[in-house]
Amino acid sequence: MSTERVTVSLPADLLAEARHAVQTGTATSVSAYIAEAVRARLRRDRALTALSDLYGGAPPDEELAAARDALGTATASRPS
Repeated sequence: MSTERVTVSLPADLLAEARHAVQTGTATSVSAYIAEAVRARLRRDRALTALSDLYGGAPPDEELAAARDALGTATASRPS
């Protein structure tokens, strides 16, 4: 897979968390940490699109809440 160098601006607290992940060994680099976050967001967006296609629109909030509860995931707002 090819990579490209980009410049991004992040809130200081998020950058500190990414650097901490590298220091503690849960990420190999800040770039890898951010790439993983982008991949996770893409998976989430694709899953929400699939649900939207299934429901003919955005899934009802109560259905999303039940799914999050069943999966044990944190409640997250819908992307803007």
